[in-house]
Amino acid sequence: MRQRLCALAVLALVTAACQSVPYTNRSRVVLVSASEEKKLGEQAYAEVLKKGKVSADREKVDMLRKIGRNLAKVADKPDFQWEFNLLEDDKQINAFCLPGGKVAFYTGILPVTATEAGAAVVMSHEIAHALARHGAERMSQGLVAQTGGQLLGAVLGGGQATAASSKLYEQLYGLGAGLVVLSYSRSQESEADHIGLILMQKAGYDLDEGIAFWGRMAKATEGKRSGGPLDKFLATHPASQERQAQIKKWIPEIKAKYPAPSK
Repeated sequence: MRQRLCALAVLALVTAACQSVPYTNRSRVVLVSASEEKKLGEQAYAEVLKKGKVSADREKVDMLRKIGRNLAKVADKPDFQWEFNLLEDDKQINAFCLPGGKVAFYTGILPVTATEAGAAVVMSHEIAHALARHGAERMSQGLVAQTGGQLLGAVLGGGQATAASSKLYEQLYGLGAGLVVLSYSRSQESEADHIGLILMQKAGYDLDEGIAFWGRMAKATEGKRSGGPLDKFLATHPASQERQAQIKKWIPEIKAKYPAPSK
């Protein structure tokens, strides 16, 4: 009887946590609340800004914030407290958006973005991760894998999982450990590409720039596996050529479904 009750409790928890991703409607389980996710995002962002060097290059910063405002408008998330910053690190070919709309670019990615539209490709992709709550999804997977027994005990009335779960949230999010974002799966990366293109289309950016950007990224990262920070990016992201092929496939569908804004 106890095992049956446990199974029913787990089923109820998973069913209640089942959600769909905006735009793609993919079903997934999210056990982390949006408020907790945003709180962790704010904490992580503050830590990154504290440890990093925020760029004083007004021209570049203004360009990124202009793109950010355009994409934030079509993202339509009034509960997000958007923030856009440029961090000085020419070795980091990367950018991120934490839950709640906390965006940062590293200066190392700007030569690859090359243009405003190229930067919009990257920013829309990162914002898409936040809209799709990919971080919460990955944290939920970790919670299921690492604290399933404790969570089940809490469901059954033990109430002992709260402290352990909160600690795990921080561990998974890399707070205090120098990690900025969770490692997303390749399917989540592709999903963020897809949603990002939709945001670009709604904001009036040239979708073909997505193909051009990933061509430049392929050249910029060629032969770069050397044990450095770029290795993680290369290992967890689909190949640039694969992304270009997907983008070419998606562009006609997106343009047909989401007309560009009138100028």
